[in-house]
Amino acid sequence: MRIANVDNRAVVLVSDDRGVDVEAASGGRFGPGLAGIYARWEEFKAWASTLADTAADVSFDRSWLGSPSPTPTQVFAIGLNYSDHAKESGFEQPENLPPVFTKFPTCITGPDTTVLIPEGGNVDWEVELVAIIGKQAHNVTAANAWDHVAGLTIGQDISERVSQLRGPAPQFGLGKSFPGFGPTGPWLVTPDELDNPDDLELGCSLDGEEVQKGRTSELIFSIPALIEGLSATVTLLPGDIIFTGTPAGVGLGRNPQRFIQPGQTLVSRIEGIGEITQTFTTTGN
Repeated sequence: MRIANVDNRAVVLVSDDRGVDVEAASGGRFGPGLAGIYARWEEFKAWASTLADTAADVSFDRSWLGSPSPTPTQVFAIGLNYSDHAKESGFEQPENLPPVFTKFPTCITGPDTTVLIPEGGNVDWEVELVAIIGKQAHNVTAANAWDHVAGLTIGQDISERVSQLRGPAPQFGLGKSFPGFGPTGPWLVTPDELDNPDDLELGCSLDGEEVQKGRTSELIFSIPALIEGLSATVTLLPGDIIFTGTPAGVGLGRNPQRFIQPGQTLVSRIEGIGEITQTFTTTGN
């Protein structure tokens, strides 16, 4: 199943621009928005499995799409979760749970956006596979972790490196949480829709030049391992977002370093899910 946030309404997709409005089809049992559905994800999935012969009643433009989890309670981000990225960042490959930080929920947006570059900032790209939680998880084993995942989507952990790395200690959460720094989408894809949800190609390009490419099978800690590690300490809640880490190729790790310039366009893609697009500007509200 693919489910999208179309103008703040949950829509089960039958194509990239058509689908079934959940509230209308369920007679008000679910919806209208996606956020409330995650708390009843198992019940919703059982109902949605009956929609196979239901005709699409919604047509939409991509500009209507919002984040597949628009109001997460918690947003987790994982650092150094690909060996080559750890190396380019000057760190050893983590043996225990990788560094965990937060992106504050107000930075979360939909898939196709214009992003304001902060004054004096060095804005970097980090394409990531994102997992959205569909069932509360605490002390969950890796063997059972996929049962707690509603689905997968694409994310960009956009990072402003000046404020992130300014002393006396790094400010990862703040440097990665400017408005628009958490685009996600274009929709949620349930794991059963993918041939192998643990092995997906991902990458991104800047003005058509490929700057990152990898496979999620190269994650040091897979999604199940991350859920086991995170849930050993915190309680993961329905609708929570996990940015799982980025492969090598970020601007900070290059020699010379390279950052996004006003007017440039960043396209991020993941096999079996789709792509998201960000354009960057220094002017805006």
